[in-house]
Amino acid sequence: MINRRELFLKYLAQTSDSPLRLEIEKAEGVYLFDAMGKPYFDLISGISVSNIGHNHPAVVRAVCEQASRYMHLMVYGEYIQSPQVELAQKITNLLPRELNSVYFVNSGSEAVEGALKLAKRFTGRYEVVAFRNAYHGSTHGSLSLMSCEAQKQPFYPLLPMVRHVDFNSIDGLEIIGCHTACVIIEPIQAEAGIRLPTTDFLVKLRQKCTKEGALLIFDEIQTGMGRTGNLFAFQKYGVQPDILLLAKAFGGGMPLGAFISTKDIMQHLSYNPPLGHITTFGGHPVSCAAAIASLNFILENRLVESVKEKEKIFEQLLSGHNAVKEFRSAGLLIAIELGDFEKVQKCISFCLKEGIITDWFLFCNTAIRIAPPLTISPDQIRDVCSILLRAFDRL
Repeated sequence: MINRRELFLKYLAQTSDSPLRLEIEKAEGVYLFDAMGKPYFDLISGISVSNIGHNHPAVVRAVCEQASRYMHLMVYGEYIQSPQVELAQKITNLLPRELNSVYFVNSGSEAVEGALKLAKRFTGRYEVVAFRNAYHGSTHGSLSLMSCEAQKQPFYPLLPMVRHVDFNSIDGLEIIGCHTACVIIEPIQAEAGIRLPTTDFLVKLRQKCTKEGALLIFDEIQTGMGRTGNLFAFQKYGVQPDILLLAKAFGGGMPLGAFISTKDIMQHLSYNPPLGHITTFGGHPVSCAAAIASLNFILENRLVESVKEKEKIFEQLLSGHNAVKEFRSAGLLIAIELGDFEKVQKCISFCLKEGIITDWFLFCNTAIRIAPPLTISPDQIRDVCSILLRAFDRL
């Protein structure tokens, strides 16, 4: 009889020729459990999604309670639905007062698409400035923002008039001009292998966008919801965007994204033409209920405040190993630079056998990705680091 692994390969479209093929039966807290009951420590949180761990009781309870009331009702924006209203109020109360209007979508890529449309509609301009080695998604519009030609070329033609600048290059900001609708940036570059901005660079970027009338978009899809030691990464630098993008951990494990701006800017999607941006499932009530429960847990348990302390434990235990070329981090978003892709592969393979799931970065395959649930305990950090150190010893 054909087993599930064979069915997986036969019927599911694959994104690579070597999928991991872990057959997961259960997930709880920081662990995934395979069909044989073997636990795997999820050291990447489903790529920065499960910030409060897997299958969190508060989220499960919220999902079940909301599903018992109603699920999908109507295209987003037509009905008043309490989970959407409550979440929009709660998230904007945690943001600068100008960021007071929320548009819910299903994913990060959709948040990017909506933001690009909003910027073009509001400014009447057509040019977009993005940064090299940034990742904003894989749909046609978000893919157009990528600088990696090998990733883009098979899907040409993409959006025209996208210009690229080096991250942290103040001189490069001169490219922003009177035709620029928006500049989109990750305040901390994730898929580039955790590259932090200088405060001066972000300040100059904000000033240049304001001077030229271009909207500044911060993509916090991977860095938001406490991942970097602030609820939102931009808060550390004191630089405010015109549009903020959220997804991944925002939904508490359910599919949810958002782009957030001022009421004045956002209203431009409601006329000329009306229904300028619509979505069927964006802001799904069950996803919004999960997001509320997740956000409440983060805030009530002061989870963000523990991130920096946990970051330091990782750094103290791992950065001194002679196999580690560089330790780069922003809270619990960490890159362990090994300097060689083959070494990274060997490390990942060893860790998997030992029950730890790690990964590399899309634009930095010489570094190990570490992004555990924010609920990870200091003792658990020490446990996984002991295995990582054994992996480094073997290199």
